[in-house]
Amino acid sequence: MGFYLLKRLLLMIPVLLGITIISFTVMKVAPGDPVSLITDLNPNMNEEAIKRIRAHYGLDEPMHVQYLKWLRNMLMLDFGRSFASDNRPVIDKILERIPITLLINALSMSLILIVAIPIGVMSAVKQDSFFDKGTTVFVFLGFAIPTFWLALLLMILFGVQLNWLPISGFRSLHYADLSFAGRILDIAKHLILPIFVSGFGGLAGYSRYMRSNMLEVIRQDYITTARAKGLDETTVIFKHALRNALLPVITLLGLSVPGLIGGSVIFETIFSIPGMGQLFYQSVMMRDYPTIMGILVIGAVLTLLGNLLADLFYSLADPRIRVSG
Repeated sequence: MGFYLLKRLLLMIPVLLGITIISFTVMKVAPGDPVSLITDLNPNMNEEAIKRIRAHYGLDEPMHVQYLKWLRNMLMLDFGRSFASDNRPVIDKILERIPITLLINALSMSLILIVAIPIGVMSAVKQDSFFDKGTTVFVFLGFAIPTFWLALLLMILFGVQLNWLPISGFRSLHYADLSFAGRILDIAKHLILPIFVSGFGGLAGYSRYMRSNMLEVIRQDYITTARAKGLDETTVIFKHALRNALLPVITLLGLSVPGLIGGSVIFETIFSIPGMGQLFYQSVMMRDYPTIMGILVIGAVLTLLGNLLADLFYSLADPRIRVSG
């Protein structure tokens, strides 16, 4: 296991390097210039002042020189300073916001697994039943409904019409005056809609994957043998079939990390949640290159770690993977 883990960690280095090269190149060739956002609306700016600003940010150097300087600093965990008016270190801005994004994504993924796996198992066991057909309709709705549209509908219903839940922010304005239990309840009320919106599409997808995997497993010969030995259906399904049916789902868990981080940009912007997704959106709009690259690197590292954890869990569930790897 130690050699397997070391091998996977070493393989992450060239992958991460490739991600940074592609991200840096795409960001640089994309339309827009951070200097123009500063100078276009300032009538006192002349050509000499614009050149000095570009030189100050290092934007007058060739692209490969800029990348090598950024890479050297990144290896020392120095992502530079933001181009925004606050000019704060990028790492401070990310560390300030990443706990909120991780909390929402962890709760969203927990909701997906807790709900989707039982739905998938029940749909497979009761194939073609009313429950199976009902969940199929739910799945197609989950795939078809755009996330931003669903978020707006829920905000209108629960926030405006019923006035049950807040529709923006991470906490209320009177948060500091609340008791400890009141603060937890306040944050929970703010997170209900974002977590549901974040997990809705995943619920549909994972329940469908779980159903198809379960249908394939319960048709295997060893399941027929287990039933022939007189084992009750609960033991056959949850002891013998479920573990094998979960293997593809474990793989999907690692692959779902980029989708969760990317989805954070949508729902954090819609619900005005001060997380990493909202920071990324604001940085793109302002052409804040250091912050964009910092968020992309953090997202890439989280994605690679998610894939590594998925492979480790997969190797624990299926020892043949560990031996052959």
